[in-house]
Amino acid sequence: MSEQMSRIDWPAGYDRTDPEDREPYDGDLSPTRKESFKSIVDELERWGATSIDIETASDHYVDRPNIPHQHDKPDDVGVVVRFRHEDEAADEPLAYACDHWETQRENARAIALYVRRMRLAEKCQIATGQSTAATARLPGGDEDDDVIVAGTSEPELDVERAAELLGVAPDAPDRVVETAFQEAIKDGHPDQGGDASMSRLKEAREVLTDAG
Repeated sequence: MSEQMSRIDWPAGYDRTDPEDREPYDGDLSPTRKESFKSIVDELERWGATSIDIETASDHYVDRPNIPHQHDKPDDVGVVVRFRHEDEAADEPLAYACDHWETQRENARAIALYVRRMRLAEKCQIATGQSTAATARLPGGDEDDDVIVAGTSEPELDVERAAELLGVAPDAPDRVVETAFQEAIKDGHPDQGGDASMSRLKEAREVLTDAG
């Protein structure tokens, strides 16, 4: 293990990816590295997380401890996020970790997208053997893959699908999304010959307002 790799306190029991097996992330990489790390914190805070601590092999800014230095390019591109969640016991910190992709930005982006999906899935109130937050391992996957929520037969909406459903731009302001939602309710009502379910329209509105 290199000196840089040893700087990360990788969670016990979490496998590491061999550097030769890392892959380029083929999802949306429009956010910068700084934005990717910031989005992890934003998504976790929306989910009710506290004591958020992001660790990498890079030096982090003193005034922004969860953001690695912009020009630091360590050999170990892994990202570990530790936090506590309002639904978990106070003495049980949780962790997500990812080093499957080739760069820090890609791994941070993957974690942020994963947390967002978990947060939205939890709102569906599906009964499971443990809380959604207690899934301690970040699985491999691509943000463009369809995620099937338990109890449904439809893939989870992403921003592009939600925008298409409501007929707005992906970056439409909240007021435009709300207007489109109200119109879609009328158009989608069975009496009007529509076929979009109320729950699907509400999900689309939530996805777009969360993304804004």
